[in-house]
Amino acid sequence: MAAPSVIEVLPPSLDSTSEPPPLFDGNTRLYINYMCPYAQRPWIARNYKGLQEKIKLVAIDLQNRPAWYKEKVYPENKVPSLEHNGKVIGESLDLIKYIDENFEGPRLLPDDAEKQKFAEEVIAYSDTFVRTEYASFKAEDPVKEAGGGFDYLEAALQKFDDGPFFLGQTISLPDITYAPFVERFKGFFEDVWKYDITSGRPALAAWVEEINKIDAYKQTKCDINKTIQFYKIRFMGEK
Repeated sequence: MAAPSVIEVLPPSLDSTSEPPPLFDGNTRLYINYMCPYAQRPWIARNYKGLQEKIKLVAIDLQNRPAWYKEKVYPENKVPSLEHNGKVIGESLDLIKYIDENFEGPRLLPDDAEKQKFAEEVIAYSDTFVRTEYASFKAEDPVKEAGGGFDYLEAALQKFDDGPFFLGQTISLPDITYAPFVERFKGFFEDVWKYDITSGRPALAAWVEEINKIDAYKQTKCDINKTIQFYKIRFMGEK
């Protein structure tokens, strides 16, 4: 069961004119961007485990990044990253596992060995899924090109029939891995090609419905209209 819901007042994004927070002062900070799907992953995990007071959000403006972020926090100069115990680690899939293993709160991976193995397989496919869906935006038949990835999710969601999520009754690391991207792809396909990615995929439809009921996720959702416009500019050359 998720930790009790907390409604946060989100901090403003820091840009090149902003001073850094008091770095490495013993506080734990999650550096994110409100529009970035990769940063959304550990943000969801943090919320679900009820760590809003333990892990402070620091939002970074990726279009006008503060120099101190690269120089003093994370040389990779991307989000997400986590400042914890005097070190900074990055990569969204590593971070959701790290947060689950190193902080209190509801576990995001069950003890069941079969489910753990399946979770690893589903998470491992996520990079292929993301690449395939983004590539489909430029394909001659985007809906057809993208279909395989959504079919994979449909089949994976049918593996365990004791609940609507990838591992059954409760949200887990695979759900957190895919939610930010399904959110964006669903909105983009509906807007541009009038295509509902859940059509003919009842398990995916049920998953989308149920995950949208989870407060820990709802509070992290992007501004889909801004995302759609960003994708149109980036992938379709619109201005």
